[in-house]
Amino acid sequence: MAASGLALRLERRGGRLALRGPLPCPRGGPQRVQRLSLGLEATSSGLIQARRELKRVSQALRQKRFDWSDWGRAQGSTSGLERLKAFEGAFFADPRRRRNPAGSRTTWTAAYQPYVRRLRVLLEQGEPLTSALLVQVLEAYPPASRSRQQCGTALAALARQLELPLPEDWRERASGYGLHQAQYRRLPSDAQLLEWVERIPNPRWRMVYGLMATYGLRNHEVFFADLSALAPGEDRVIRVLPTTKTGEHQVWPFQPEWVDRFELAPLGERSELLPAVCTDLRRTTLQQVGRRVAEQFRRYDLPCTPYDLRHAWAVRTIHIGLPDTVAARMMGHSVAIHTRTYHHWITRRDQQQAVDAALARLRPTP
Repeated sequence: MAASGLALRLERRGGRLALRGPLPCPRGGPQRVQRLSLGLEATSSGLIQARRELKRVSQALRQKRFDWSDWGRAQGSTSGLERLKAFEGAFFADPRRRRNPAGSRTTWTAAYQPYVRRLRVLLEQGEPLTSALLVQVLEAYPPASRSRQQCGTALAALARQLELPLPEDWRERASGYGLHQAQYRRLPSDAQLLEWVERIPNPRWRMVYGLMATYGLRNHEVFFADLSALAPGEDRVIRVLPTTKTGEHQVWPFQPEWVDRFELAPLGERSELLPAVCTDLRRTTLQQVGRRVAEQFRRYDLPCTPYDLRHAWAVRTIHIGLPDTVAARMMGHSVAIHTRTYHHWITRRDQQQAVDAALARLRPTP
């Protein structure tokens, strides 16, 4: 082909054949090197058909009548868009998600939609839906970032449904969930948390702050929890409701005396003491409820984010010695996520326990 003056090349991508070379931009502008998916299998018969397609493309280019809509790439992109739509439908049709529609909508909006949207843009530009395109989308996010980890999870689910092979090191490429270095360094101390609440003039929002600091709740969980156990004489173990992002779970206070310090007990009998926030999930979403909390933190110019309170709660349980499996259950996430997120503190705790045990063996017996 090169000897005959053709700039186009045939290439094999996995089990499929494609053309690659200078082609007109789908949205106008000068030619650039692009790939055109032929939708042909990499077999002897497929190669014969691919050569015919290459001649057709070359002729159209010479006659200046090349149109993307005439070729397999446009067909492939349309098919890809349809497959993306089917993936979204399958997500909400999953019986496990149908039991908690509000939580499913929040999960889709926050953890799937941004990455599917980026993939859709590329498909609309004519890119075929392939494993290579999934890798391209993943690599667009910074290493060691939560967005990269979420992207990896969302695209891995898509690949499973479409039976697209992913690189063996996909999990390593997608890693990054957890506290980035800057956030790790500025997690507030208990003393700071007790001091900063005084910056909140509204007593209702002080209660929100106190609940998150004492129980490690997500932003929206404050408004979707059974707080009756805070009433006098009860055990102060609150129950996060099934309508939340990760479903029902129970949470113990750490520190227990903070229930009194933040004056949370009245909420056991009067949950209406919390701010008036719409919690009707027919008119709002868990994400929008959570956003209200973040907006109030910024409004009061607090030196921490709502999730800093949650992370500080988790680290507090590590220092106290609560088993990771128990803490993860209270936080409403898996042990794997708990371990990845709080790896530094868990490692330090385990090493300290080992050092203490070794030193105890060295001490002379009285």
